[in-house]
Amino acid sequence: MARIPDAFIDDLLARSDIVEVVGARVPLKKQGREYAARCPFHDERSASFTVSPTKQFYHCFGCGAHGTALSFLIQFDRLEFLDAVEELAKRVGMEVPRDTTQRNANPETRDLYVAMEAASTFFRSQLARSDKARAYVGKRGIAADIIERYAIGYAPDGFSALRDALGTDPQRMQLLERGGLFSKNDKGHVYDKFRDRLMFPIHDRRGRVIAFGGRVIDPEDSPKYLNSPETALFHKGRELYGLWQARQANAKLDRLIVVEGYMDVVALAQYGVAQAVATLGTATTPDHAELLFRNAPDVYFCFDGDRAGRAAAWKALESVLPRMKDGRQALFLFLPDGEDPDSLVRKEGVAGFDARLRAATPLSEFFYAHMSNDVNLASLDGKARLAERCKPLLAQIPDGAFSDLMRQRLTQLTGVGMRASSPQTHVPVQRPQRTGGGSQKPSLIRTAITHLLQRPGLALELRPPHAFAALRQPGIELLSELVLLIGERPDITTGALLEQFDGREELPTLQKLAVLDLPGEDANLRAEFLHAIGQLDKQVLQQRIEELQQRQREGNLDAGETRELLELLQARLRA
Repeated sequence: MARIPDAFIDDLLARSDIVEVVGARVPLKKQGREYAARCPFHDERSASFTVSPTKQFYHCFGCGAHGTALSFLIQFDRLEFLDAVEELAKRVGMEVPRDTTQRNANPETRDLYVAMEAASTFFRSQLARSDKARAYVGKRGIAADIIERYAIGYAPDGFSALRDALGTDPQRMQLLERGGLFSKNDKGHVYDKFRDRLMFPIHDRRGRVIAFGGRVIDPEDSPKYLNSPETALFHKGRELYGLWQARQANAKLDRLIVVEGYMDVVALAQYGVAQAVATLGTATTPDHAELLFRNAPDVYFCFDGDRAGRAAAWKALESVLPRMKDGRQALFLFLPDGEDPDSLVRKEGVAGFDARLRAATPLSEFFYAHMSNDVNLASLDGKARLAERCKPLLAQIPDGAFSDLMRQRLTQLTGVGMRASSPQTHVPVQRPQRTGGGSQKPSLIRTAITHLLQRPGLALELRPPHAFAALRQPGIELLSELVLLIGERPDITTGALLEQFDGREELPTLQKLAVLDLPGEDANLRAEFLHAIGQLDKQVLQQRIEELQQRQREGNLDAGETRELLELLQARLRA
């Protein structure tokens, strides 16, 4: 199988900014020369996850997660390696070699995508054949072009329509089962999961079908909506229905409108509002919030105005609050009783719906209305209670004008000035000491390796042959390996360098050295590295002198070795 050349990966990572990649998905706060956040890969209360713009890698001191911008996309977005490469390449305007792209596709994943697309085609064909389904679509006023755009289909009644049509061999049956299209009873009998439902395929960011949502046609059936289960392709907390279509319909997305159901998305599109998306049977998650803001600066959440709707709105606010960088807006539209976006746009038209969006409640207003709901702001006790309630939430907002204004508003309401941070919300990142503890000075080899890990380009200043490689000391082989590896891949970053040692016993030590804090100017750090290498070269000289002197004492020194010893002794005097 062809593989993507290392040189291409190194160039890709060298052109990518890991702070931008991670920062688009995780709220980062600047701390000195690095950025910190709560780790997205495990639950924690303090910020032990760091991203280094100079080293171009991330590391969590809590769970040990680490890597490059590429491995972050694989871990966080759950992408296949090739998809992550293409995603990163698109950001920096690079093109993945075509032959490599085709040959590196995971055959198991590729076959699963093919099976999901085949199921979508089957459901679409069944919509055209079903009088019942066509009548329902007509009653809902869904136009043919919208059916085509969203690839809407129909799952026939009965327990084996899809299985009989597509499950013609064991391999295909297994793929459809892995895609979440079959259910199994207690006796092990397999049957179609979706039956007598209008089918809405869910697409990933590349337009591939990864799951389905089914809506009942008979109002007495339940549940009203049925989604695919979690699969290798589908993670409902990370996907939004209609986002693919919204991106295709808009050259640039200025806003996204989050609604509750598939029919709301489709109905709004029918009336020309092509920026609607829906969560997939779950509350708005932090991953949803990241995905929304990565695609549009303004996000509108449409919820019912009842108690459940406001509770859902608050959950959405909690997810977006840590992602409210300057330039982003989150607004909340609470719908009248008995109305949903589908019914509202049909009654009031696009102009009426847009007017409601323009009058939507800003996040700041909803935040303080919710937080002060049961607080008596006429009393000092009430003002103190509100201030204490708000502090941990306001501390989650990224630094900037919006953060300052939210704190200013709290001061206006309570008269209490906000501190920049609090012990409960800002826990300093714990970093190892540079020297490894106490006043013990690190060895020359450890010093050289540390500098190479943090600034791989330093190895390019060393000209072969490398004298230090002959030194018989622990760690020299590792140092030599690093220098040779960097020489072969001059654009390699810290993260990519560490990944070369994945699974090896040296990795934990290398990780610790890579995250050490090396204060000082680049010129001084370069000089420190070159000094360490120079001292190691001198040790090689002394090592050879001692070898020859031992042979001299044993009476085994020949004429050539005698000359060599004299030359080395003179060289040591000059050094």
